[in-house]
Amino acid sequence: MMSDDLKTSIIEFPLDFPIKVMGEQHPEFAARVLDVVQQHAPETAASDINTRPSSKGNYISATVVVRAESQQQLDDIYRSLSSHPMVKVVL
Repeated sequence: MMSDDLKTSIIEFPLDFPIKVMGEQHPEFAARVLDVVQQHAPETAASDINTRPSSKGNYISATVVVRAESQQQLDDIYRSLSSHPMVKVVL
């Protein structure tokens, strides 16, 4: 088994990487998603997030474009978003 240091990534860093986050409709959803992302990628701005309500308006999706510097950074963002109570799915 390979150690984390020896694993190679098919992604070449740095790059702008879109992360899609879905949750129940809430007026603070985008702001909370941004707060979580900024813990790992502080340069991410509100202008890097696009939101879209579901067809019935019960859910909201947010696509955040993050300037990713490493696979570890992306993994940390995914873990933090996935554990947030407002988030249902992270893709």
